[in-house]
Amino acid sequence: MHTIRVGLVADPASPTLVARRITDLSPPPRAEADDWSIDLVSEPFTLGSEAVDTALERLRAHADKNDWALVVGVTELPLRDDDGRYLLAAIDPQRQSAVLSLPALGGFRVQDRARRAVRGLVNDMAEPTTPEEQLLPLPGPSARWRVLLGMVLANRPWRLAAGLKSALVAALATGAAATIQSTIWSLADSLSGWRLAAATFASIAIVIAWIVIDGKLWDRPDDDSPEARDRSRLYNTSTLLTLIFGVVICYLALYIVNLAWALFVLDPEVISETLGRTITHGDLFVLTWFVASVATLGGALGTGLESDEAIRAATYSKREEERRARLAGEGG
Repeated sequence: MHTIRVGLVADPASPTLVARRITDLSPPPRAEADDWSIDLVSEPFTLGSEAVDTALERLRAHADKNDWALVVGVTELPLRDDDGRYLLAAIDPQRQSAVLSLPALGGFRVQDRARRAVRGLVNDMAEPTTPEEQLLPLPGPSARWRVLLGMVLANRPWRLAAGLKSALVAALATGAAATIQSTIWSLADSLSGWRLAAATFASIAIVIAWIVIDGKLWDRPDDDSPEARDRSRLYNTSTLLTLIFGVVICYLALYIVNLAWALFVLDPEVISETLGRTITHGDLFVLTWFVASVATLGGALGTGLESDEAIRAATYSKREEERRARLAGEGG
């Protein structure tokens, strides 16, 4: 009985979860095999490198070691060719290896898109139309934005607060204390709508700037080449968008928690006596708006208690975290 063994090598964390759900792929229609098996290995194979040839060589080494006929790698890092085009995948029919970049899938319906992409890569290797290496660039001017979206969603910005526990505790404590301060009541009552909005934007911007500086998250080019500078711009943009989404989510969560706290502990009659005007429960929504901004700033101070490793782990995907840690180590 002739068995075709296919290897899936996936970067840890999200790529492994994606790859685990596509190990049931059926063989290509014209595959000459009595049996078909897919093995999954969760192991970094890009090692911080975005070079396609390097990734394909490492995948082939995995195939030789495990006696695989075909091998497909799944990574969270973006891939580019020598012309700077963003790649969905690359195939080397001679070495029977291929690599798929998850960010190029765009971030939405990744599982379904990854399944179709891996199926196509396996079919192309099982029934190659050309012995030459094939690069599959993303079409159109939106390729960069598609990769950027995929990188941001891979960073899971909605998990930022959970990853920065000291900052979360500091923000909640600041909000709880500010809610019962008469000075905060007076300030919130004196601010117009646009000033409250400005306080919101300012608090979010300060938190983002503080996290970037304190966590040393700003990516610097490896050299002065245009490719290195463009790569740094891509990573820095994804970092800023990740933090914007993450901090905004945290802000909204703080607002809800502080609103519930204010409605529970505050008596509008007591606040009315302090401010000299009638206060209703509706005014507590405005008070909580200002308190959320104050609490967000308190969370920024809390990030100072976090290690650089914790900040990177909360901000980045697993592969991007490892890449940044490696660069930080080389820089040190």
